[in-house]
Amino acid sequence: NNYKSIMSRMSTKFKSLRLTLIGCFSLIVVCCSTSDDSGPNSPEGGESENPIDSGAIKVTTSAELISALTSAAPGDSIVLAGSKFSFSTRIQVTTSGTSSKPIYITSDGTQRPQLDFSSMAESSSNHGMILKGNYWHFKGIDFYKAGDNGLKIEGDDNIIEFCTFSECADTGLQIDSGAANNLILNCDSYFNADSSIENADGFACKLTAGSGNKFVGCRAWNNLDDGWDGYLRETDDITTTYENCWAIKNGYLKDNTIGGGDGNGFKTGGSDNKDLKHNAIYTNCLAVGNVYDGFDHNSNRGTVTIYNCSAYDNGTNYNFGNTNPLAQLILKNSLALGNKGNTNATSTDVNNNSWMDGLQATVDDFQSIDYDELTKPRKQDGSLPDISFLHLVVASDLVDKGVDVGLPFKGDAPDLGCFELNE
Repeated sequence: NNYKSIMSRMSTKFKSLRLTLIGCFSLIVVCCSTSDDSGPNSPEGGESENPIDSGAIKVTTSAELISALTSAAPGDSIVLAGSKFSFSTRIQVTTSGTSSKPIYITSDGTQRPQLDFSSMAESSSNHGMILKGNYWHFKGIDFYKAGDNGLKIEGDDNIIEFCTFSECADTGLQIDSGAANNLILNCDSYFNADSSIENADGFACKLTAGSGNKFVGCRAWNNLDDGWDGYLRETDDITTTYENCWAIKNGYLKDNTIGGGDGNGFKTGGSDNKDLKHNAIYTNCLAVGNVYDGFDHNSNRGTVTIYNCSAYDNGTNYNFGNTNPLAQLILKNSLALGNKGNTNATSTDVNNNSWMDGLQATVDDFQSIDYDELTKPRKQDGSLPDISFLHLVVASDLVDKGVDVGLPFKGDAPDLGCFELNE
């Protein structure tokens, strides 16, 4: 989960964007957390010197932020100096940066800013922010209690980094309306629920989303519906990638009672007529304690690839059925603690998993099965916390039982599950 190794695996487009940002700012701002109403597990960080130059646009009020977002030009930097910015109507961002001059928005490094939409009524038109522009980089900002999505992305080539989305009346962060090639990096989405107690996901790349979107190092927990929702409508044959993402206890409310939502960790797809393809690639992802499925099929007709993932204590750990089946399921080096569930598709390439070749995962294979660890504060750079949960013990027979799928590993062969031994 090292930040630099994550960035090195980005697509060429995001590599170029990162190099541009480094050239402009020389260092990445590290934001620090403050006590606020966004939830007890908001990421924590530490202070660092603010590298943004004197030409940055500094905002201290909500009105100044709206003005800065409206007038932003390629290469601008917007710096939020303050802990809370309150809004009663949604923000629409229509300006764009460029690949060589993105628009950067972050805190001044003294406190973590919250965009507070709690005065909004619950309504499908009351998103917190709609990002229609391209080439923006948000870092270290909390989106709180919007009347619909906390942030809806409709633009392309944006980076949303080290942000949180909590207690919104619909999905915390949603990618929709043809949005493509966006990177969601080291973000958390939690406690999102609507008043009907049957909707709101943590993250969603769904409905009319474009292709090439990626989630890296993100966590979704205690969201009423799904951790991640990939349901499609009016778009087909797109691909979304998930790396080192954790879906925890989705389907439960903030008070840990069960709601009326689906309660899946990762919903790979699905569609109204059960004919659309949402190709999904999961590497080193973790689904734990979700009410219904850890990794879910839901009539997705595309190709789903799952490498080195782990599932534990879900209603069903892996649920890929024969009704309206996937075109292809590729599932390798993964583990299920408990019953694996269903691993069917029109075409399958399923091998070297914990339930095969005479293997069986038991609690004795792991250092810890306490998933309270999973919502620990993040590191100062925004990366995932160090944990022992579902890390293998040296004596486990799941060590070195994988097959090389192109991911880094130690020892003679990859270990099974999302964590290499001594990682």
